[in-house]
Amino acid sequence: MLEKRVMHQIRNAIKVLENYRYGEPLSRFLTKFYKSNRQMGSTDRRITSRLCYNYFRLGAAFTDLDIEEKLVVAEFLCEQKSDVVSVKYPAWNTEIAKPVEEKIALVEERYGKFLQDVFRVLSDVSSEVNTAIFIPSLFIQPKLFIRVKRANLSQVLRVLQQAEVPHEHVNGQTIAFPNGFNVAGIREIAGMYEVQDLSSQRTQSLLHLQAGEAWWDCCAASGGKSLMMLDQCPGIKLLVSDIRLTILRNLQERFEQAGISNSDYRQKILDLSQPVIHLMEGEQFDGILVDAPCTGSGTWGRTPEMMMQFDAKSLSRFSHLQRDIIRNVLPFLKSGGQLLYITCSVFADENEVVTSYVKQNYGLQLIHEEYLLGYGEQADSMYIARFQKN
Repeated sequence: MLEKRVMHQIRNAIKVLENYRYGEPLSRFLTKFYKSNRQMGSTDRRITSRLCYNYFRLGAAFTDLDIEEKLVVAEFLCEQKSDVVSVKYPAWNTEIAKPVEEKIALVEERYGKFLQDVFRVLSDVSSEVNTAIFIPSLFIQPKLFIRVKRANLSQVLRVLQQAEVPHEHVNGQTIAFPNGFNVAGIREIAGMYEVQDLSSQRTQSLLHLQAGEAWWDCCAASGGKSLMMLDQCPGIKLLVSDIRLTILRNLQERFEQAGISNSDYRQKILDLSQPVIHLMEGEQFDGILVDAPCTGSGTWGRTPEMMMQFDAKSLSRFSHLQRDIIRNVLPFLKSGGQLLYITCSVFADENEVVTSYVKQNYGLQLIHEEYLLGYGEQADSMYIARFQKN
C-alpha cells in the first residue's frame, strides 16, 4: 500500500516537472496545475509541491539521473523523514534524520562529488560568502519571518503563546515560524505584522531616519522596506516609485491593509534605467533607498527553481541596470544625504563591484557595507551599503 502511494506521488511530481517551462515562478505554475487537476486532494498537493521544490534544490547537479532517481536524492538531502526514501532506497532511510553535512557525504559515496554543480556560477559568488555553508543551506527550507509593528509586539506574542503556535521570537520585532506555516490563519493578529525575511528586517539598522526628512524608496516593489521605514519613523515624508502602475497598485493595497493612508506617502511611476529629471520637478531628498533589481541569488533557497532558470548573461545585465539606477537618482540627493544600496544577491558584481563603481565615479563616501548572511539562520542573504553625499 505504501509503495503504491509513493509511486503515485512520484508520478504527480514528474508530471509537474515535465510540464513546467520556467517562464513563471513555480508557485504560480503549481496553483494553475492544481486547478487543472482538481482530483488531487490536499495531501497530494502538499507532497507534490514538496517533491518539486526539493528537486530544484539540487540545482544543476545530477543531470545524468532520471527524474525519479533525482527526486529520491533530493528527498534524502532535504527532509528528515520521507516515504519516498523508505520505499525507493531503504538503506538511506535510517540515515535521513542526520545533519545535512553527513547526508551529503553519503550521497557522495554513491554518486561522487556534486556540490560544485548545485549552484551553476559559484565562481561569481562574493568571497564574503562561505560557500561551504551556503550551498548545503540550499537543501534546508528557509523559515517564515514576520516583522511585527512596534505597537503590537506584546499583543502578538501573547496571542501566539495562548494559541500554542510554534514560533520563535528572534529579537526585537522579528518572529520566526516553520516554513509553510499559515500565519494568515491567525486572524487575531491580522494587520499587526508584515511578512518580511530576517535579513531584510536587519537592513533597518542602517536606516538613520528623522521626522520631517524627505525619503525616496525608488525601487519600492511591494513596499516592504517602505513599511518598515514608516513603522520606524512615521514622521518622514516618503515618496515611493517603481516602473509599472500594477506594481504600485499592489503596493497601495498592501499599504491599505497595513493601515497606511494615501496622505502618509506619495507615489510615482518611474523608469530609472533612464534619466528622470523632467519628471521629478526639482525634488530633493535627505535619503534615497535603492533596493535594486537583482538576480535574487540570495533568496534562491525560497525559489530554488531560479537556480535552473539563471542565465549568466543576466548578471551583467543587472549590474549595468543597478549602476544606471544609481546614476539617475543621485541628482535628487541633498548634500550630506544618505544613499542606501541593497540587493538580495550573493554575487560580487551586483554588490562590492557596484559599490566600488559608485565611490570611484560619484565621489560618495562609503560609510558602511556588509553582507547579511542568513544561511546560518534559515533566512535569505543580502548586501547593503550606506553612502553619504559630500
